[in-house]
Amino acid sequence: MKKLILFVLILVSGISFAQNDAKRINQYNLENKVAIQGYDPVGYFNQGKAVKGKKEISTYYQGVIYKFSSSENKETFLKNPSKYEPQYGGWCAYAMGSVGEKVEINPETFKIIDGKLYLFYNAYFNNTLKSWNKDEANLKAQADNNWKKIYK
Repeated sequence: MKKLILFVLILVSGISFAQNDAKRINQYNLENKVAIQGYDPVGYFNQGKAVKGKKEISTYYQGVIYKFSSSENKETFLKNPSKYEPQYGGWCAYAMGSVGEKVEINPETFKIIDGKLYLFYNAYFNNTLKSWNKDEANLKAQADNNWKKIYK
């Protein structure tokens, strides 16, 4: 009987993880399941700049593939993935705050706020990080609320 209960618990938790992975794949800004257009999420923190990750140094975390510029960065990520994952599923923070929409980003336009990574759209003479900086507190609060509605 104990084995049956244990089996059912494992089965149910496996289904839950699979559903969470599917939700992340559907809601996150991914290309072929790769986050941040292949940039190293840890590089933003320890190098202070956007650094391209390498195909051969990658990990699969909850349905999402992250690439890293070094094995050390990969190990750092694996110790605390939620610290390094971009906010709002990797979509533009400004767009999430101002209009509540998922808008593409330029992975080289970013900001670290309270130890979290925020990414921004920056193309066609429109660097949304500049607009974000003018009203960061309000935009961040609104983006947090909008993301909760999108990522249910």
